[in-house]
Amino acid sequence: MSDALVLVGGGGHAKVVADAARSGRVGLAGFVDDDPEAEVPGLAWLGGLDQAREPWILCIGDVATRMRVIDSLRGQASNIVHPSAVLSERASIGDGVFVGPGAIVNVDAVVEDHGIVNSAAVIEHDARVGFGSHVAPGAVLCGGVSVGRGCLVGAGAVLMPGVEVGDQAIVGAGAVVTGAVSARTRVVGTPARMLGHREGR
Repeated sequence: MSDALVLVGGGGHAKVVADAARSGRVGLAGFVDDDPEAEVPGLAWLGGLDQAREPWILCIGDVATRMRVIDSLRGQASNIVHPSAVLSERASIGDGVFVGPGAIVNVDAVVEDHGIVNSAAVIEHDARVGFGSHVAPGAVLCGGVSVGRGCLVGAGAVLMPGVEVGDQAIVGAGAVVTGAVSARTRVVGTPARMLGHREGR
């Protein structure tokens, strides 16, 4: 097995992950994507998603697509942590996690498998990011927040201490969340209010 990492996905998030990998001197084998026109600068297209080989990291930012693709992948997933990120020695991250530039994962925080902590996002003490969930750039999870499986926390959103977000929920960009968010719902605004339900699988 080669140690060079395969990026799964060829969109904008793959560019960010590739840049972080290069900054951390992680070897890259190329990327896979079902669109043969996809392009990640400086990397070879290795074929469709079915050509993914280990070690790999999922580089699809859209959560619904991300969760579908996870089910089809097998073998060893690797993490990419940008050198400028701050990761507490007492934080826990699972397999296939991306932690972007300037992000902070603080003491006793947990990021489960295939989570994204994007650029300048903050995961405070004792907070949890569920399997496959995406915390977008500049979002802040205050102490003790729990985000479920397959969620999106939009750019610049703030989740106040102890808030719980159910599986497959979406928190809109810039929202300030002060209370629980039910599974498969969308919340927006300051303070956040429910906008509607999300299609579940």
